[in-house]
Amino acid sequence: MSDALDIDPVRFGLIVIADEVLKGERIDRHLAAFKSLLGGRGHELAWHWLLPDDPDVLTAHLRFSMGRPDPVFVCGGIGATPDDHTRACAAAAAHVALVRHPDATTLIEDRFGAEAYPYRILMADLPDGAEPIPNPVNRIPGFSLCRHWFLPGFPKMAWPMAEWVLERRFGRAAVLREMAVEVRGVPESGLIPLMRHLEQEFPELKLFSLPHLGEDPHIRLGFRGRVGLEAGMRALRDQLDRESFASSEPS
Repeated sequence: MSDALDIDPVRFGLIVIADEVLKGERIDRHLAAFKSLLGGRGHELAWHWLLPDDPDVLTAHLRFSMGRPDPVFVCGGIGATPDDHTRACAAAAAHVALVRHPDATTLIEDRFGAEAYPYRILMADLPDGAEPIPNPVNRIPGFSLCRHWFLPGFPKMAWPMAEWVLERRFGRAAVLREMAVEVRGVPESGLIPLMRHLEQEFPELKLFSLPHLGEDPHIRLGFRGRVGLEAGMRALRDQLDRESFASSEPS
């Protein structure tokens, strides 16, 4: 796909499947990584689910997300051990059979030879209609189905595989930027009329207000957007000056 920056940004979902994260034994590193991967291409991580390795829970959530328009990355549970349920749950959610994919079979046989059987070859059992996603680390593929891209839970595999998907299936939009000022001496409620006015004046931008407490209490007030950010900030500063609210650039 073209690298032109005039395409619309895409809102993605991220599903991480990991009992060990829910139990506090590991930290979910995927959330920050996918925010960076997507944000660097002008796209957005719109939502994030952390789910257990539970077939009923996985099937229900995948069925729901497959019914939505958002493209979704899914990390975890595509191995061959008995607690890896993602492949079967994806098939159940999409109402298709789990079948042995010939290309995935070839990749796994080439990688492991006779040791592919009887268990490693199970990773070639994919939902009917799925397409493999190449794995540059160990050549055992992920797969795509219903605008969902299923990847291993291991970050060193999942992240380059996600980059491969993004480079080939999605272009680059203008990057989302953020600008703000720090406002002091006024409660957040005192800024509401000003904020409502600015939201109406700049509907293409997202206005945000983030209070900070402590030794230097202040409110970080600003906009996020792709175009028109400078004009919005000029209007914001003008409004603050007219109201005699003290503001400064972020430290």
